Parts: sequence; C-alpha cells; structure tokens
Amino acid sequence: MRDLPTRKDIRLKGWNYANAGYYHVTVCIKDRHELLGKVVGAATCRPYVELSEIGRTTDESINRIHKIYPHISVDKYVIMPNHIHLILAVASVESGRQVAAPTPIQTVIGNMKRSVSITIGFSPWQARFYDQIIRDEADYQRVWLYIEGNPGQWADDEYNPKA
Repeated sequence: MRDLPTRKDIRLKGWNYANAGYYHVTVCIKDRHELLGKVVGAATCRPYVELSEIGRTTDESINRIHKIYPHISVDKYVIMPNHIHLILAVASVESGRQVAAPTPIQTVIGNMKRSVSITIGFSPWQARFYDQIIRDEADYQRVWLYIEGNPGQWADDEYNPKA
C-alpha cells in the first residue's frame, strides 16, 4: 500500500474560524479547468465574467449562504472562469460580544461546494480552499478592490492557465 501525501495545515493555529470577523476565501476548480464562465469585454468596456451554467449554479449557491447561515454574509465576491473570491463576514452582536456562527467557514464553503456538485452531478472543485483573515479596514479595502478588479486582470491572473 502506498503512502498518501501529507497535506500541510494552512489554517492559522489556534484560530476559531467561527469567530466574528472578515475572511477572504478563494475556491478553485480542479486542474484550473475554466468551467465557471469566461471573461469578456473589449478595451472600451469593463471586463466581466459571462457565467456558464455551472457558474450560474455557483452564483445561486453563494447567494444562499446568508439564508442558510444568518450570522454569515457575503460582502463581496467574483466568480472567475476557474476560481471564486469571496469576502465572508461573520457577525457579532451590537454589544461587541462575539456571536459564534452556526458553523466555521470551512463548513460553509464545504456546503456551498457540495450544493453545486449535487446540482450539476459531479464535483468540479479542488479539495481545499484558501483563506485569509482580514485584519483591519485597510486590508479589507485592499481585498475588496482586488475582487472588484479581478476580471480585468484575468490575462495576468495566477489562476489563468494561459498566463
């Protein structure tokens, strides 16, 4: 029997991912296949992603997150041809006390991916996803602008297999 490769733990040690705060999440398609859509737009207009059927299903699943997890909202997202960027916000109560989300963000993203996979009949997703804890307002603004401008940067995007 051959040994399976050991995966490096990419989560921040000691951090509870159900904690109130903001998280930048990137979810990728296996082998960088461009299944979610294509970037369109000429130099005279702002590039955007024309979603495929799988992309539209993913969009619907993202828009259900807050309905399923009332303490979690999607502040900003973009669906690219082979990956997704999201800012997830886990709420706290008015008094400033932390409200634990019903589940950590790993479960939220896992369920979003599972929902899409069930709907389309196969799993297009890479096994894991990337996340970053957004630490302050400047970091939030940087991530928000990155997500907003991502379609216009597709030609040079690290996830673009043609770049």
